[in-house]
Amino acid sequence: MASVELRAFVCANLPDVPARVLEVGAGAGRLAGALRAAGYDVVAIDPESKSDDVRAVALVDLDEPAASFAAAVAIVSLHHVDPLEESCRRLAEVVEPGGTLVIDEFDAGAFDLGAAAWWLEQRAATGDPQAQTAEELVADHREHLHPLERIVAALEPHFEVGPPVRGAWLHNWKLGDSLRAVEEDAIARGSLRAVGARLVGRRRS
Repeated sequence: MASVELRAFVCANLPDVPARVLEVGAGAGRLAGALRAAGYDVVAIDPESKSDDVRAVALVDLDEPAASFAAAVAIVSLHHVDPLEESCRRLAEVVEPGGTLVIDEFDAGAFDLGAAAWWLEQRAATGDPQAQTAEELVADHREHLHPLERIVAALEPHFEVGPPVRGAWLHNWKLGDSLRAVEEDAIARGSLRAVGARLVGRRRS
């Protein structure tokens, strides 16, 4: 994902160009490409990427000197990273003291039955009903993904992490931006939990 709104959030929290930036879990490299176009020196990594612009390497195995980056960006990626604690330690090693960490996350711990049921309802409404039940979706997510609480705990020894700003995220998951306002309205009315979270941290000296 590299929406205009997401790029604005990331760029608003990065140091000035031409800072060297690490993107963790870059996927196809769309955000990295946008940051490069803005003037940043970006190293993008993702162990499963097939893009020539993204290094196919896991964070824990990244071969870069200490304090190589002025900032790091992790967009909906840290909940997948394993081993989590060792990877966060490696992330801290390659970010310079005082450097910025920008995070946009899906919080598996906040993904409850109500959120799962809402997502399934939207999928069915678009003509693509899913075989899994809400209970199965929640169980699967909590078994395989790190909740935000654990991610923050793994980062805290190395980064001063600000409080999460909660918001809509489910529309990003195979639904489309046209449902963002619907999700935000449901959150505002209290009928749906906000499963998205944005955080900004600073590398401890």
